[in-house]
Formats: sequence, C-alpha cells, structure tokens
Amino acid sequence: MDDDKLKLILAGLGGLVFSLIFILLAFVLPLKDNSVNTELQAKRTLEKISKGIKEGQLRPPPKDQSNH
Repeated sequence: MDDDKLKLILAGLGGLVFSLIFILLAFVLPLKDNSVNTELQAKRTLEKISKGIKEGQLRPPPKDQSNH
C-alpha cells in the first residue's frame, strides 16, 4: 500500500475517532450546572426538618417492642 494512502486512511480514522469522542461527550455531560439546584434542595430539606423539630412535629421513632 502506498504511504500516501495509508496516511490519508489514518488521518481520516483519527478525525472520525476524535469527532466521535466529542459527540459522545455532548450527550454525556449535562447542559447546565445542577449543583446549585441540588444545594438549594438540600437547604430547603434541612430547613423543613429544623422547623419540624422546633414546632414539635417530629415524633421519635417507635420503641422496639421485641424485648418483652
């Protein structure tokens, strides 16, 4: 096989692999940053728990009654 043909084939395959990597990354990586949204949800959950404890709405877990 000619060296020029081999170089063209390898360059084409390299470009194809390179482009496929970026196409796959576009599908895998998220479009927006959800860490801020997750932090807000965690903060709201903690606020609800704290409010429930302050207001006495949170009941303790039932006692284990297996030890009669």
